[in-house]
Amino acid sequence: MNEERLFSTRNRWTVVSVAAIGGLLLLALLIGFVWVPYNQNGRQIAGLWDAICRAAGAPGGGTAASEGGSRIASSDVIVIPRMIAADNVSVGRGATLALRCTMCHGARGMSEANTPNLAGQDAESIYKQLRDLQSGHRGSEIMAPHARNLSDQDMRDLATYYAYLPRQTPPPTLVEQLKAPRLVQIGAPMRNVAPCASCHGGSDRKTATPLLDGEPEAYIRAQLIAFANGSRHNDIGGQMRNVARQMTPEEIDLVARYYAQR
Repeated sequence: MNEERLFSTRNRWTVVSVAAIGGLLLLALLIGFVWVPYNQNGRQIAGLWDAICRAAGAPGGGTAASEGGSRIASSDVIVIPRMIAADNVSVGRGATLALRCTMCHGARGMSEANTPNLAGQDAESIYKQLRDLQSGHRGSEIMAPHARNLSDQDMRDLATYYAYLPRQTPPPTLVEQLKAPRLVQIGAPMRNVAPCASCHGGSDRKTATPLLDGEPEAYIRAQLIAFANGSRHNDIGGQMRNVARQMTPEEIDLVARYYAQR
C-alpha cells in the first residue's frame, strides 16, 4: 500500500501551505521595507534601495545632500578622541576671539537668544561644527560669514575656550537618568531609533557629539526637524538623520523639552 508522504511536492496541502507562508513573508517585507518608509510623513525617498536602507536604519542612496545639482558629503572632519589639545594660551586666544560671539552666545557662553549654549560644551563638538560651517557642510546664513575667515587654529582656540567655561547644568545623576523619557533612555529599537543617552551623555558619549543638557528648547527642536527633513546634513554617516526621520513630531517636542529643562 503506497501512502502519500506528508512533506512532498506531490501533496497539494504542503505546496499550498509553503506558498501561503512565502506569500505572507513577502508581503511583510514589502510593507516593512517599502510601504512604511514611503508613507511616513516628511520622508524624502530617493528610490527603492534607499527605502530599504532607511527601514533597516542604514544610510541609503539619499544620505548625501544635493545642492545645485552637486552632491555634498556629510562632513569632511575626521573625528578622533582628544582631537583638541587644550592649554592656557589657547584658552586666552579663544577668549579674545569669542568677544565677537557674545551677541548670540552670551558673554559667558550662555545664550538668551535660542542659540546654542557653548559654555562647558565638548571642544571637539564645537570645532567640528565650526569646520562644517566654514566648509558649507552645515548651512547657516548667520554663522557661515563668521566662520568663513577663521583659521584652523582660531577654531581650535574658540573650542578650547568654550569648553573651559563652566557648564550651568551639572551631569545628570543616576536617579535623574532613570526618570528620563523612554526615548532618551532606551530609544525605540523597533524603529531603529537609538537612545539619545548613548551619544549625547548619560550612558555614553561619542566624540564630537554635543551635550544637550540645558540647550534652548527651540534650538533642539529646530535641529531635529532639520535633520528629519534633510536640510541639515553634516552628521557623519547620516546618523542623526536616520534617527530624526523616525521620530514623530510629539517625540521631537518631548526630547527638546526634556533636555531644555535639564
